[in-house]
Amino acid sequence: MDMIYKTAHLGAASVDEHALELINMRTLRKLSADDVFVFRLAACDNLVDRDGERFTEATLEQLSGLYVGKPVLRDHTWSAAMQTARVYDARVVGEGRVKRLVLDCYMVRSAGTADTIAAIEGGILSECSVGCSVQHVNCSICGADQRDTLCKHVAGREYDGQRCHFELDGAADAYEVSLVAVPAQPEAGVVKAKRYGGTEGKEPPAPGGADDKERWADEAALALEKMRF
Repeated sequence: MDMIYKTAHLGAASVDEHALELINMRTLRKLSADDVFVFRLAACDNLVDRDGERFTEATLEQLSGLYVGKPVLRDHTWSAAMQTARVYDARVVGEGRVKRLVLDCYMVRSAGTADTIAAIEGGILSECSVGCSVQHVNCSICGADQRDTLCKHVAGREYDGQRCHFELDGAADAYEVSLVAVPAQPEAGVVKAKRYGGTEGKEPPAPGGADDKERWADEAALALEKMRF
């Protein structure tokens, strides 16, 4: 199942006894508060984002269970060498209609992690990209699941006074969270359509016109492969 990337933000967190208890459930030796650096990630919420998508509250709750224990990487590089931290707790918080998935993460303080910790504390590393997959991507106008068949509605456009967006429903998996310089965001058009996995009757026009359509499709396919699990 194709991965969805969402932007997230880093925040401060503190190490208390409860946090240490959760962290030490995942370690081979008992760590103290001086051994670890913790930070908090406001991962995603139920608001319509700049991609014209929103997670349902039920999906956020499901993701909160899936993300516990998942790694924090660098630049979505899936290798042991890029494992920087780990999620030790997750929950959905919020007031009123806005609900947000919050991830608590820790890393071990060492000479190897000192630069990363300094960059986080100094506000240099303040963006993350969260990778997950969902079972359904439903159109808010017609209800069509984009994983089955792509409808003709476009996110952000109004239809009979209703602005279209897509509901990300049913968490399938949570893969990782990455510290990135520029948050990974799926491109519009064919990359996003292929990511959903549905079929549509007509492709959107290629950015450079009909002559560039084949090259554009090849680039879109390559971008998709880079996003896959």
